Amino acid sequence: MNKKTNEELQVLTEKATAGDKKALETLITGVQDIVFNLSLRMLGTFADAEDATQDILLKVITHLSTFRGESSFTTWVFRIAVNHLKNYKKHMFARYPLSFEYYGADIENGKAQDVPDLTQNVEKDILAEELKMSCTNVMLQCLDVESRCIFILGTMFKADSRIAGDILGITPEAYRQRLSRIRRKMADFLGQYCGEYGGGSCRCRDRVNYAIQSHRINPLQQDYMTATEISAETMMDVKNAMEDLDDLAQYFSFCKSYRCSEYTKQQILELLGSTQLSVIRQS
Repeated sequence: MNKKTNEELQVLTEKATAGDKKALETLITGVQDIVFNLSLRMLGTFADAEDATQDILLKVITHLSTFRGESSFTTWVFRIAVNHLKNYKKHMFARYPLSFEYYGADIENGKAQDVPDLTQNVEKDILAEELKMSCTNVMLQCLDVESRCIFILGTMFKADSRIAGDILGITPEAYRQRLSRIRRKMADFLGQYCGEYGGGSCRCRDRVNYAIQSHRINPLQQDYMTATEISAETMMDVKNAMEDLDDLAQYFSFCKSYRCSEYTKQQILELLGSTQLSVIRQS
């Protein structure tokens, strides 16, 4: 979202609630990327994140009249998004949950060298980068839902402990302590297994064909490599304050941020301009 004061956002929400479509579009397009990135990290796949983003933004629209400006608009949106995602059961990893033990065993025992070439003439280095981004994102699914929320808010969005604690319903002290433990757990796993970010033996380039065979990446549909990345500087604009929680903050450089896909943006714009939205808001 472009930098706006709380007063400006309050005016926009009042206009949007009163039926001003331009104000509503400004608010929703301003938060769609952060909602998408939160959804992507929480759910693990682009397809599930796109579906959840639309659900969450619809909730934001229908609850807009309840925004009182007692927190920043971004924090208010985060609260809605987190509550929705913590109870979201339609994504792939809700049906097929992961654990660090399972993931580690797959890295150690998967016979990647026995899989034939499945790259379909796509450069292996490109697919290795796709796998790296996918793997590190999917690794978050090894955390329980609450821990995943804490890690994402603290590491990716660098949320102030007071704000994050308020979003999650825990004290700032509990948030800081849990974030530190979760970061250490993630760092330990990377250190043991990952050769890209840690000291392990696993190399993405060596596991490309195994990943294709396991349907973890698709040479003809590269979600991460075709997504538009958001600069770290831009992402800093969405955070409300900054705390140095521990020395692991820069360890997780793989937590990149992406723009919503053009498909999702178009769906959102169509929703904002539809008569269906008027019916939903009045119901």
